[in-house]
Amino acid sequence: MAGQGLKYNVDIVMCIDCTGSMGGLLDTVKVNALKFYPDLKAACDEKGKEISELRIRVIAFRDFMADEGEAIKETGFFNIPEQEADFKAFVNGLVAAGGGDEPENGLEALALAMKSDWTHGGDKRRHVIVVWTDASTHPLEREESKNSFYPEGMPANFDELTNWWEDEQSGKMNKSAKRLVLFAPDASAWTEIGINWNNTIHHPAKAGYGLTEVDYKTILDVIANSI
Repeated sequence: MAGQGLKYNVDIVMCIDCTGSMGGLLDTVKVNALKFYPDLKAACDEKGKEISELRIRVIAFRDFMADEGEAIKETGFFNIPEQEADFKAFVNGLVAAGGGDEPENGLEALALAMKSDWTHGGDKRRHVIVVWTDASTHPLEREESKNSFYPEGMPANFDELTNWWEDEQSGKMNKSAKRLVLFAPDASAWTEIGINWNNTIHHPAKAGYGLTEVDYKTILDVIANSI
């Protein structure tokens, strides 16, 4: 069997838009997030690839100008399945609220995801970031949003964020391990990321519409094939 005996360590960071506009869509996202592990494990099992270690981290984001201290809620990595109950409790507690007007601070959530404490163990690794949002993004240069709740160490602009992803010397993402999956609208800056960033899959989403089963299974298959 191909890959038999190899240890596959997989980290997944889920960036979830929790603004008011997500509304009922957040329920669909939560369902997809909660079944991501068992479905990914099943997809890997079908290909003869056993995940030795899986960790999942969640970053819920809104808007720093409108929501201040509620703009980012994040966890460390949960070891799955040992800490699956804690992971589910956090996801089930997410509520669609706030955000003010579109756009939102999705790029900051993405930057925080890149800075995660990624695994270095196992024979093969996958560091996967999944973003769910129905909104465009604020530019990283937007000074008025940088209040006391704004996270430290953020990239100064989109070019720097791109370097975090593309340039392995930045120390943020491993070239062979990284994967980025966007369920986001065809809008700034998600479109630019989907077109220009390596190892990225962009499924344009419309406000109020969930992820179809076809898209969901395609993403799982792509990640499983990449392991």
